[in-house]
Amino acid sequence: MANVTAYAAPQAKAPLELTTVPRRPVGEHDVLIEIAYAGICHSDIHQVNEDWGTAAFPMVPGHEIAGVVSEVGPGVTRYAVGDRVGVGCFVDSCRECVNCRAGEEQYCLGGMVGTYNGTGKDGEPTYGGYSTHIVVDENYVLGIPEGIGLDEAAPLLCAGITLYSPLKHWNAGPGKRVAIVGLGGLGHMGVKIAHALGAEVTVLSQSLAKREDGLKLGADHFHATGDPATFAKLAGSFDLIVNTVSANIDLNAYLGLLATDGTLVNVGAPEEPSPVAMFALIGGRKSLAGSMIGGIRETQEMLDFCAAHGLGAEIEVISGGQINEAYRRIQASDVRYRFVIDIATLTS
Repeated sequence: MANVTAYAAPQAKAPLELTTVPRRPVGEHDVLIEIAYAGICHSDIHQVNEDWGTAAFPMVPGHEIAGVVSEVGPGVTRYAVGDRVGVGCFVDSCRECVNCRAGEEQYCLGGMVGTYNGTGKDGEPTYGGYSTHIVVDENYVLGIPEGIGLDEAAPLLCAGITLYSPLKHWNAGPGKRVAIVGLGGLGHMGVKIAHALGAEVTVLSQSLAKREDGLKLGADHFHATGDPATFAKLAGSFDLIVNTVSANIDLNAYLGLLATDGTLVNVGAPEEPSPVAMFALIGGRKSLAGSMIGGIRETQEMLDFCAAHGLGAEIEVISGGQINEAYRRIQASDVRYRFVIDIATLTS
């Protein structure tokens, strides 16, 4: 087991520090990836802060990973040295349950193995993409098509698939009125993908500060939810609303924006429960739903779709030494729209 350079949080809520972590030897079906870029997801901050429960430390966050294959095991058939590849939010699953067999490994009944803050089948902790290398079973590696830079592709492995999956599942496309709540790391990809799918796209943001950005990204309309008149004006306007914010919002108010048979899908994960009035659902046969990333097959489909439509994340590339400042800026909503770490800077 070799050690690789990484940035890790030594304990909960602590600043990340330069360190080394072990990687397993390349096994029969393993791929060794030299990581080029790693996106910073808001969930990385939640995990480091233990907002979602007890976590394991030291923690190397990062599940938006893009790089190049540098070694393959003797049984690997999907990838070769030099291939452009990515790794998303999980690196293994039981492979046997009904969800895994259906290609929905993210809903593995035995529990998927997280790319970081997880435990592999070998009993060892998993460490994420804020590191120079990672070893992953070929079945959980994605191919990154030519035409997408590795830097702008990295956030697609979480932010991209998190929005692509519900938009596809609830049939966003021509004739569908889709609203994206929040124009951040997740929301900006939702706008791009929904527009590329052919839907009529509206951004619902707290203010009009990002209106110009939203329209450039592909939105047809942009409204400020901080204005109470917005909810009266847009009542019954949408077939599908995807809520990307990780703070509690008034779900009842947003349910009022749905047309009959409309669905409000939540992909953000607030720390506290959100109250819902049943009358907000009953009046209009509305649905309140959730969605979590996507399976390997669908994630590859998303990458191919983004390449075909020239879509990548809007990014700000940073060095390893800027990670802690990036965390502070994310919490202050000061990023447009995804920080991506240049992994070459970890050792320079």
